[in-house]
Amino acid sequence: MNAAVYLAGTHSSLALQTLPEKAARHNLLLKMIPELSNGSVLMKDPQRVQDILKSLLDSGPNTLQVISDFDMTLTRFQYNGKRCPTCHNILDNSKAISEECRRKLNHLLQTYYPIEIDTSRSVEEKLPLMVEWWTKAHDLLVEQKIKKEELAAAVRESDAMLREGYELFFDRLNQHAIPLLIFSAGIGDILEEVIRQANVFHPNVKVISNYMDFDELGILRAFKGELIHIYNKRESALLNTGHFEELRSRPNVLLMGDSLGDLNMADGVQNMKHILKIGFLNDKVEERKQSYLDSYDIVLVNDESLEIPNAVLHLLTAFPETHLLPLHDPSAEEPPPLSSRPHTCLLNLPPGP
Repeated sequence: MNAAVYLAGTHSSLALQTLPEKAARHNLLLKMIPELSNGSVLMKDPQRVQDILKSLLDSGPNTLQVISDFDMTLTRFQYNGKRCPTCHNILDNSKAISEECRRKLNHLLQTYYPIEIDTSRSVEEKLPLMVEWWTKAHDLLVEQKIKKEELAAAVRESDAMLREGYELFFDRLNQHAIPLLIFSAGIGDILEEVIRQANVFHPNVKVISNYMDFDELGILRAFKGELIHIYNKRESALLNTGHFEELRSRPNVLLMGDSLGDLNMADGVQNMKHILKIGFLNDKVEERKQSYLDSYDIVLVNDESLEIPNAVLHLLTAFPETHLLPLHDPSAEEPPPLSSRPHTCLLNLPPGP
């Protein structure tokens, strides 16, 4: 078995290894996106991934929207062995925060983060604790009387990093006018500054997050609206907005997240037809691997790049009429990765068994 493909140990998954026709279809999947053979890629059901990709190809890129988390999904989890900051961490570690406040915020992190990633606790049990965490953190930030003008410097002086390949990801979506909805329980003002300083805050990007409310002197006095936390990030938050109406014609979704709570982000998508879910498993890998495999179609383990999302988007946008091309010969020589070859040959997959 290819070490890159995790087959969960179930009888149905094992059948993928033993039935020649299903093995051939799995090979077709790797010919579609050779990057899926990377060692960081896990899939419980490669057949399902292939079928979803076929459906997305048939529908065309004009029916697609991308819904993504931000912290540790679009941004790196670590770099050279050092943890990278979240939007909250960027501010926590900045000159805008006093040492006393920083200690209190770190205490909150040490208290609540283990709860957030604890697979033994239910969502119902975690929910009030996550709300408590964010509320306490925001109250501490308001006490600091942070100035709006300090935010850009806080981002610039931080170790925040978007994942490798971010330019291609953002630019391709913008080029093809595919909406990118970023849902974040972080701080929207900081998030926007990160992508603005990276020169990828394109017109197709919409951010749903917690935004600061500054007074007439530019001093933080509160946070706007309803608290956005890990378990209420979803497209229905756009209800009754012009942007929500724009998405009615895009029933297909590429969803990207790094937590099980992120799976709810597509709730509210109007008449959703097909969804491909890519999960970044950054921490406590062995403890959480099975739950991620049960929930996400593709799981990326300790992968600090956007190589797989970029390969998927390349496939879906390279040819509007990809699904009309003849079937690729499974015995043909393995093609190079999508990122390094011209737009010449993609697959027409047969229907599933």
